[in-house]
Amino acid sequence: MAHLRVSDVTLSFGGLKALSHVDMAIEPGLITSIIGPNGAGKTSMLNCISGFYHPTKGKILYKDKDLTHASPHQVSTMGIARAFQNLELFSGLSVLDNLLLARHQNLTYSFFQAAIFYGKASRIEAENRAAVEDVIDFMELEPVRKHMVGSLSYGFQKKVEVARALTMDPEILLLDEPMAGMNIQEKEDIVRFVMDIQKERNITVVLVEHDLGVVMDISDRIYVLDFGQVIGSGTPEEVANNPKVIEAYIGED
Repeated sequence: MAHLRVSDVTLSFGGLKALSHVDMAIEPGLITSIIGPNGAGKTSMLNCISGFYHPTKGKILYKDKDLTHASPHQVSTMGIARAFQNLELFSGLSVLDNLLLARHQNLTYSFFQAAIFYGKASRIEAENRAAVEDVIDFMELEPVRKHMVGSLSYGFQKKVEVARALTMDPEILLLDEPMAGMNIQEKEDIVRFVMDIQKERNITVVLVEHDLGVVMDISDRIYVLDFGQVIGSGTPEEVANNPKVIEAYIGED
């Protein structure tokens, strides 16, 4: 049964259709990749799922909840987290503080409880710190935990972006080109983390990525978009042998 279902989703900006009648079924516990040429609608699809865009038509359902018109905050509280293609970190704060900030929705104590910092406030702060420290250890960020994010290499910043999404304890993790701009070593590290996130933490991963070699190696299922439409889907082998997909990437003979 699908964890997340996208049904007949169309997204229009005036006369431009970014997505057209898109259907997807994201099954639990798998790595599902969305690929396609530049401008195919991949990021637009993630924006619709995460609440940054609202479809012009169609529905997005997560379990028994309708996410079609939910806000990003509402989507995140339902168990869907996202790491962005363009870094959305606070460069003047440390790695630790960036990750702690991602836990803000778990801070359910009152102003008075925060002021005296006793009982519920102290307990919740300790729980949040433990969750963040667990992610720091998992993502191997211990050496840079107190470094300002802006002082880190691009590869480390991308790891922090993924780590920040992980601190929200998601059931579904949306990754928008987490390997873009990385060298070979950095890509290998992120690939390892993505696979560990799925296997060790049992988190469903939705991956948008341009590196087809990586996509074919780690994906359980792939959807291919072109000009906002799904032109192929299935296992990596099925997609690699799909004539429409081949045509979209390398053109007709």
